[in-house]
Order: sequence, then C-alpha cells, then structure tokens
Amino acid sequence: MKTTKIRKAVFPVAGLGTRFLPATKANPKEMLPIVDKPLIQYAAEEAVAAGITQLIFVTSYSKRAIEDHFDTNFELESKLEENGKTEMLKLVREILPKGVSCVYVRQHNPLGLGHAVLCAKDVVGDEPFAVILADDLIDGGANPCLKQMVDVYERTGDGVLAIQEVLPNETEKYGIVALDGNVLQSPPISKIVEKPKADKAPSNMAVVGRYILPSSIFALLERTQSGAIGEIQLTDGIAALLKKEKMRAHLFSGTRYDCGTKLGYLEATIAYARKHPEVGEKFEKYLHKLAHELVASNCCCAR
Repeated sequence: MKTTKIRKAVFPVAGLGTRFLPATKANPKEMLPIVDKPLIQYAAEEAVAAGITQLIFVTSYSKRAIEDHFDTNFELESKLEENGKTEMLKLVREILPKGVSCVYVRQHNPLGLGHAVLCAKDVVGDEPFAVILADDLIDGGANPCLKQMVDVYERTGDGVLAIQEVLPNETEKYGIVALDGNVLQSPPISKIVEKPKADKAPSNMAVVGRYILPSSIFALLERTQSGAIGEIQLTDGIAALLKKEKMRAHLFSGTRYDCGTKLGYLEATIAYARKHPEVGEKFEKYLHKLAHELVASNCCCAR
C-alpha cells in the first residue's frame, strides 16, 4: 500500500512542569536530563530514527532553552575545537543531524494537548504527522516505538496510537481504547474514552505519548468543545475521527518511563545510567553496594 511518508513530528512542550517545581521554575521540564541528555533530545532522536525530517515544537514564552539546545552554539564549539575536545565537539554538533530542521510555534494559552496539536496546523499542512510527548520516555532498543508505529502506518495506511496495558485503578489517568481484534496485531480502535473510572473503562489498554494522525484531525479539533477545565482534549478529537476514519492501536515493544512524575523520572535515570557507556559499569557496582547496605540495615532493624 502506497502511503504519504511521515516527515513531520509535533512536540507539545508548552506545559509549565509544575510537578517538578522549583527545578522547572526557570528551566523547561523537557530539558531535565536523563544522565547527560535532556528528555527532549531523547524524543527528537526517536523521531529522527523513524524517518522524521522536520521537528515542530509547540512552545511557550518560557521555553527558549529548548530552541537554544537545538541551535548552533558557535562560542562553545570554537572553545571545544580550540582545546582539542573532539569527542565533545562531535556530541554538540550531532544534537541536530544534517537534513533535519526545527520549527517553533507558540501556544499562547495553555488550553490542553488538543489545542497544542492544533497550533501546529499551518506547519503540518495536509500531511499525516506524528505527535511525541517527551514526558513519556520509551526505550525501544534497536527498534524505537515511533519507528514501530511508522511501520504499522506504512503497512495499513491508518493512523496509529501507542498503547500499553495498565492496572484497572490507573485508567483514570489515561485515554482508554476498545479494540476490534487481537491486541498483538495492531487492531482497529472501536472506541476511545478520556480518563474513565475502572468500572466505565472499555478495557485496560491506555494510550501513551506517541501518535500518528491524519491531517483531518485539525478540522475536528477546531470543532471540539473545551471541557470542564477549559481545555481541548486530543482524545475528544480522536473520538470524532474514529467516526470517519480507521485508527489502529499498537502495543509497542519497549519500556516506558513516565517522566512527568518524580518516580518515573528517577526510574528512567537509574535505567539509563546502568547502561551508559561511560558510567554504567561503576554505577552498577554502586547499586550493588547500596543494595547490600540496605539489606544489612533492614536486617539490623528487624532484630
């Protein structure tokens, strides 16, 4: 099946990051580092690995650091080159690979994820596109999550949502989908419900921060009514889309870390530190030492 190539990815990064205050008072939450790379760089690298060539950042007035991160820093590069620090220079220059461009769009009011996606309408145009939430760090190994989804899109021609199984008491945190087929075969979605209680949820399959959407979603988002808290929900736009077009759910292979929470952020930091080529081995030894100390401490407390 011939499909329009997915070339553009939208990154909604205008949120205030209040869960991480005071760290995010002057620094975007997307710039919080996992070892030595910010969350937004992991998200951008996943997009590039999936064939994306244009990164569209929906930002706010306080997110200038994201623009600076993907821009050229001539002074830094000159100093690194002058001091013969070629490896560091290579790292800095490869943050944005050749052939990949960045576009920045302002979301002037925090009116929800659906509104943030809608802000990218003029840049996306009439092409299908991806949406990546940097808070959801997904370690897909050699086959990143978005690349898996692009493969499903190219095979079927349908939009794709990334899903994962959640506990029944967690359905109120997510958009939950009902599926028309085997969950392991990227089946069509028959229904999507925003944050239902467990007894109202159509399943325990939750949508997480990766989407491949047709451009027709924009017209539906424009007509979507804002909810009780004044936000336009992307889930509502997708629910309207399902009445007209087929969307599929992809149970991705990989590990997701919810870096929008402190615990998820710490779990990601430990997981990525353990496999880091520079510090991984020493960090692993430290964790073993710490584990022994904790066991010994608990044994002493139990006496």
